[in-house]
Amino acid sequence: MVPRTTKDDDTGSRRALRLAGCAALLAVALTGTAIAVGNVREGGQRPLSSAPAAVTPALLSQGDLDAGVSALQSHLRAQPRDFGGWATLGLAYVEQARTGGDPSRYPAAERALERSLALRPGNDQALAGRAALAAARHDFTAALRDADRALKENPYNERALCARIDALVELGRYPEAARAARLADTRRPGIPVFTRYAYVQELRGDVRTARRVLTRALDSATAPGDVAYVATALGQLAWNEGDHETALRHYARALAADDAYLPALEGRARAQAARGERAAAIRTAEQVVARAPLPGPLVLLGELYEQRGDRGDRAKAREQYALVDAWTALARSGGLNPDLDTALAAADHGDERTALRAARAEWERRRTVHTADALAWALHVNGRDAEALPYARRATATGYRNAAFHYHRGMIERALGRAPDARASLGKALELNPGFSARGAREARAALKSLEAAE
Repeated sequence: MVPRTTKDDDTGSRRALRLAGCAALLAVALTGTAIAVGNVREGGQRPLSSAPAAVTPALLSQGDLDAGVSALQSHLRAQPRDFGGWATLGLAYVEQARTGGDPSRYPAAERALERSLALRPGNDQALAGRAALAAARHDFTAALRDADRALKENPYNERALCARIDALVELGRYPEAARAARLADTRRPGIPVFTRYAYVQELRGDVRTARRVLTRALDSATAPGDVAYVATALGQLAWNEGDHETALRHYARALAADDAYLPALEGRARAQAARGERAAAIRTAEQVVARAPLPGPLVLLGELYEQRGDRGDRAKAREQYALVDAWTALARSGGLNPDLDTALAAADHGDERTALRAARAEWERRRTVHTADALAWALHVNGRDAEALPYARRATATGYRNAAFHYHRGMIERALGRAPDARASLGKALELNPGFSARGAREARAALKSLEAAE
C-alpha cells in the first residue's frame, strides 16, 4: 500500500525524525563513553595510587567538565590501577549525565566505580561515587546505604555527606535530613553542604533562612561552576516566591559564570514566560531542549507553543510531549527511574492511566511532598478525587511554598465541591507565583473566577 503524503503525515515524519535524533544523540554518547572506558587497560603490576592533582574532583567543578574527563581518561591509560582516578572518573560521568541530561552516562559511571572498588575494596571515594550515582538514578535507598558505608570509612567525605542529605530528602525523611545537614555543616562546611542545608529549610517553609544561607554561599563562591549552581538556586527560590525579576537577575549571574548552564537557562525561560515575554521564553526553552531534551523543559516548551495557538504550534507542542516518551525509554535503558517525571508529564499531556501507574510506583519507593503531589494529581485526572485529597494535603503540609502543589490541591477540592477550600488553595497558588505554569496558572485563574462567580 502506497502511503499518502498529507500534511499530517509530514508532521508525523518530522516528529519521528526528532525522536530518532533524540535517541541517536544519547546512543552516540553511550557508545563514546563505553569506548573511552574500554580503551583503558590494566597493564603490568603497577602499584595502586591515587589520582594526581591534575585529575582530582576539584578540577571537575572548577573547569571544563569534558576536558576534565579527557584528562582522567588519559591519566588512567597510563595508570590503570589508580583506584582514586577511577572513582573520580565515575563521578565525572555522573556529573556529565546530570548537567547534560544524558542518562546514557550512568552505565559508564557504574563501570568506572566498580573498577575502583575492585582495585581497592571499600574505598570511600568509590562508595561516595556510587551513592551519587544511585541518587542520580533515583534509587535513594541504595544511595543512603552507600553514603553510610562511605562515611564509616571516612566521616569527612564531602560527597558522601551530601549524598546522605540528598537521599534522606528524597525519601521524605525530612527531620533526619535536617540533622544530616547540620552534621555535614560541622564536618565539611562549604557550598555543597550550604546549598543542601538551604533546601532542607525551604522544604520546611523557612524561605528567609534558605535565602540567607544561599546568599552567603554565593558570596563565597569563586569557581564558575559554583557561582552558576548557587545563583541558580537563588533564582529558583525567587521564582517559587513569584519574584520573577529577581529570579532573572540570579539566572543572569549564573549564565555570566557559565553560559551553558542548563538549569539557569530553563529558569530564565520560565521567568520570561511568567512575565509575558513569550517569544523570548520560547527561544530560551528551545536552546535548552536542543541540548538536553528533558521532561521539564519539553513540557514547558510544549505549553508555550500551545499558548501561541495556531495549528502549526499545536503540532509542535505534541512533538515536545512525544519526546518525553522517548526520553523516558532512554532513561530506563540507562538505569534511571523516571516515574516521577513520567507521572507529571503524562497527567497533563499523555495517558492518564500511565500517569497513575507511574505515580503509584514512585509513591511506593519514596514518600515525599513531590511524590504526594504527583500521586494526588494523577488520581485527579483519573477522576478519583476523594482518594487524591489526602495526598494533596500531605504535599502542602510541610510549609513548602510551591504554587503548583496548591493549584493541584485547589482543583481537587473544586472537583469535590469544597468551594471555600478550593478558593483558598487556588488563591494561594496565584499569590505565591502568578506565573507558575503556562497552562496551570491560566486554568487556576479560570477556576477561581468560576468559583467566585458562583458565590
